[in-house]
Amino acid sequence: MSTSDPHLAPDSAMHDLRARIDALDAQLIALLAERSTLIDEAARIKAREGLPARIDSRVEEVAANARRLAGPAGLDPDLAEALWRLMMEHFIAQEDRVLSAGPHD
Repeated sequence: MSTSDPHLAPDSAMHDLRARIDALDAQLIALLAERSTLIDEAARIKAREGLPARIDSRVEEVAANARRLAGPAGLDPDLAEALWRLMMEHFIAQEDRVLSAGPHD
């Protein structure tokens, strides 16, 4: 991409804003990576206790928490719930992989 592209505008407020967004994205990635590590720990506990990866009541609790926290934070609750449900499906599949692999203790 050429720096002469007016959509990039490196000397503008948009450039600074994009840098802030990129920094925030890096923080979000780090937090999601931490969540992924916690999911692996949850999967090990579930394997030990004979629990399934998907516990519907917990899925609904987490979705409701996302909605409840979103509004006061200035985020659309519908978006928060949709993102969390997508994330939970991914993490449930991650737990399933760990549970399918069998005990490692």
